[in-house]
Amino acid sequence: MIKAVIFDMDGLLVDTEVISYQCYKKLIESYGYTFTMDDYVKDYPGRQLKVSLQFIKERYHLDYDIEETFQYFHQREVQLMQEDGVALKAGAKELLQYLHVHQYKIALATSSLAARANQILKDCQVLDYFDTMVYGPDVSRGKPFPDIFLKACEKLDVLPSEAIVLEDSEAGIQAAYDAHIPVYCIPDLKQPGKEYVQKAQGVLSSLLDVIPVIENMR
Repeated sequence: MIKAVIFDMDGLLVDTEVISYQCYKKLIESYGYTFTMDDYVKDYPGRQLKVSLQFIKERYHLDYDIEETFQYFHQREVQLMQEDGVALKAGAKELLQYLHVHQYKIALATSSLAARANQILKDCQVLDYFDTMVYGPDVSRGKPFPDIFLKACEKLDVLPSEAIVLEDSEAGIQAAYDAHIPVYCIPDLKQPGKEYVQKAQGVLSSLLDVIPVIENMR
């Protein structure tokens, strides 16, 4: 019996991946390299920012301080969010309301920092739906490792078999699969590859499609 639903945030609950792409593009192109949306989609969604910054540093042979660049990235992201706002993904509020009414436990498991995630969800008026949250720094290994989802189950006091995960990225699908938690994919910028489709319980078109899935489990 399913008792809990664990949500990813970026690209799943809120439409932030395009903003993240713009931040990576500005950073990488400031060093004279080109950076396309295809480059972003291939390597970056679902991963912790510091992991990605280390990846960039090594890939492009750059000599920057990770912590300083981390702070720069966040300042740029905040600026873009203030200018353009952040929208909930289709069906997000309806699904959260459904889960709340039917007394499912609800967790967030995001690679983001706490302050960033809480502010985004507060601005979108959905923060209060969550029973617990696990952030990137709360675990030693980020997605695609399973730690963040196992931590969420622990905090919710449910077994992995009593939860489902909702994810948009291949890294998130892998993390949930290795945590032995059934995972449903709602793609954002990229359709999952065949290997990841096989690891998911299903690929859905929007968060609204999760409601009939849960109804069938009741």
